[in-house]
Amino acid sequence: MCLVYSLLSVGKAWDSLMEANSFSPIDPAMGKMKNQTVSWKHGGGGLLGLLMMISLAVHAQEQAPTAANSRSGVVYRNDRIPEKPLSIHITKVDRKRTDLQLATTLAQGTVLNLSTLSDQIKRLQAGGQKVLAGINGDFYRTEREPYAGDPLGFQVMNGELVSGGTTNRPAFWIDASGKPWITRVETRFEVALPDGSRFPFQLNEERLRGTARLYTPRLGSSTQTIGGREFVLEPAPDSQEWLPLKPGLSYRARIASIRDQGNSPIPPGSMVLSIDSAMGIKNQALVVGGILELHMKTNPDTRGSNVAIGGSPTLLRQGKLADFKVNNDRHPRTAVGWNDESWFFVEVDGRQSNLSAGMTIKELAEYMQKLGATEAMNLDGGASATMWVFGQVVNSPCAGHERNTANGLVVVRKDASRRESD
Repeated sequence: MCLVYSLLSVGKAWDSLMEANSFSPIDPAMGKMKNQTVSWKHGGGGLLGLLMMISLAVHAQEQAPTAANSRSGVVYRNDRIPEKPLSIHITKVDRKRTDLQLATTLAQGTVLNLSTLSDQIKRLQAGGQKVLAGINGDFYRTEREPYAGDPLGFQVMNGELVSGGTTNRPAFWIDASGKPWITRVETRFEVALPDGSRFPFQLNEERLRGTARLYTPRLGSSTQTIGGREFVLEPAPDSQEWLPLKPGLSYRARIASIRDQGNSPIPPGSMVLSIDSAMGIKNQALVVGGILELHMKTNPDTRGSNVAIGGSPTLLRQGKLADFKVNNDRHPRTAVGWNDESWFFVEVDGRQSNLSAGMTIKELAEYMQKLGATEAMNLDGGASATMWVFGQVVNSPCAGHERNTANGLVVVRKDASRRESD
């Protein structure tokens, strides 16, 4: 089934890979390097392009693959290693192109939802964004769990703090100066009351016993909680910052109403602070009309970041394999990496004996290293592993179809009019 899906999707890709007139016609350069077949694609070409590539593949003799410059700044290739077998999909993005930027997606625009990467990209495009390529993102809570769709890691989408995640997992993020990082982001979110008392909370995730959570409209229509006490918050009269929530900033809020039955609606423009009764917090400031402060601190400081997404484990640091747990399980994999010149999106097909066996984490790290990446992080894999390029899913998902996932990482081309005003 997976192979059939792969053949159908590749066939469709050649007919519509570059319908957008912003890309140059296909300029393939294919070659055979021992047992490895490599093809670079810049989009377009239809049946003629496919015939050209077949012809080039047949006649190529031990020539090193090259990739011609692409006006888009994005090139895609498929590495095939028959004896493994392996099918590896790579998208390389020119980091020096100021008109290209990375962004994260979210299923149907809310945390408590799941959708395919294709649908997430369609949502961005419907909003006027030009997406060139994308891969699936973070690990997440599945359909079988409460809070299905909740990313397990730290996420920032277009500057908005979406998920705080867990502190024992790394995140890929870009700071306010444009410098990329892979670090563990420790969230130090806390509520400060007028009497000086403080207590911690987490963001947009299931409220556990003895904890507090802050819910924004990005979660969904309601908190999905059971019991506890919930405080609907609105901007304080002297508030200078409000939604969308951003990392590193502080917010002054006024308690607009209080509910004790749980599952409070989250009104547009409001937030809900949910406190489990086991916390035993009783304070005279926690009344309707009371003022409190929300501090969204992180370590390291992610203030000003527009892009962040979680994953695990870290694969490369300064060009060397990172310290990760080694196992010999081969699965479909997805990873993001970079060097001074390029971003690398990589997807490895797997669980398909006639196409691709998948990789171990160590093999993936070594492959990223051979590509020239100096820093890299593993993303969700398995049935979630997906790569979308120039309007099509180009890999062969092992389930035979795209899986619903929580989020993704994409390459977006900034609009020319926006670039002039930036």
